[in-house]
Amino acid sequence: MMKTPAEILKKNENGLQQPSWISKTPTGNVRTTAAEKKSSDPISLETKALVNLIFARFMAIYGHKFKSCFETQDEIRIAKREWALSLAAFSETQLVTAVDRCKETLAWMPTVSEFLKILETIGAGDGVPGVRQAYMEACRYADHPTQHHWSHPVVYHAGREAEWFRLRSEEERVVFPIFSYHYEMVVRRFRQGELLDQPHPQAITDNRDATLYAFIREWSRSQSISEEQAASLLYYLTKPEGSRARASYKKKAEQKVIEMKLTLKLPDNVESVG
Repeated sequence: MMKTPAEILKKNENGLQQPSWISKTPTGNVRTTAAEKKSSDPISLETKALVNLIFARFMAIYGHKFKSCFETQDEIRIAKREWALSLAAFSETQLVTAVDRCKETLAWMPTVSEFLKILETIGAGDGVPGVRQAYMEACRYADHPTQHHWSHPVVYHAGREAEWFRLRSEEERVVFPIFSYHYEMVVRRFRQGELLDQPHPQAITDNRDATLYAFIREWSRSQSISEEQAASLLYYLTKPEGSRARASYKKKAEQKVIEMKLTLKLPDNVESVG
């Protein structure tokens, strides 16, 4: 039977954490009280216990290979804290499953980033899709995001953070890293307990994006460049007029025009199409 976090911790009646049964190197100062720990440390006692469990299993699985990853006890302590900060949103079941996958597929102990990718691959059991699947869904419905029934709220919120216009107009090599970053942040918030609302269909549609997209399509034809190139160059038009962000993006676009050796003038505003 799998141990619960409370059983792993072996708390005494006063609420103090007992010395770890799986490692001599703690993930924090075990002499402070639970109340003090809660107010000063962002890592819960349960998470620290689970990280101790993970490291104990890695020690058993990889033997001398595990020991060769750390030269001092301080290195192990620092590593445990980094792992705890990264894994706080996952349950014991999810973490144990990921360790089992490591044992089956990896000859060496994984890094934190590799372990997180394994967690993403196996799924967390909470219905959150993988980042590639989420990206494809976000791009497919980026032209009408409030009308689509999303597979999970995290996909919608990550798409909104990455900006729908970019998802439907820019090349994947440019926008996928942006979406991946926002997706990771939104998923982390969700797994930490934040409630994410699903979008509600809008009775009145805001046509500003559609007008801008039509303008970019027409402008790309008039300048004899691809729609992808035009969307990248004119991205500054999505920012408010007179804003610092708009001026900054336009300056970058002007530099890109020079690098591309194009002879064209960037518009200041969205002109009427027709």
